[in-house]
Amino acid sequence: MEATRVTVDEVKERMTRGEPFTFVDTRNPKAWGESDEKLPGAIRVPADEVAQHLNEIPRDRVVVTYCT
Repeated sequence: MEATRVTVDEVKERMTRGEPFTFVDTRNPKAWGESDEKLPGAIRVPADEVAQHLNEIPRDRVVVTYCT
């Protein structure tokens, strides 16, 4: 499946319609630690470690990754 960009508003709209999502926070440990904004329930996987954590990411729903 090809990756596509979505805006925050698009995600909010789709969530309102009941579409299930998994959020993956790919910020590096330093950026994550310094941030006051953390999405509850997001899976934390630094971008350079995604390949090692693929089994933790559900395949039955849309996955939204985000970073700084």
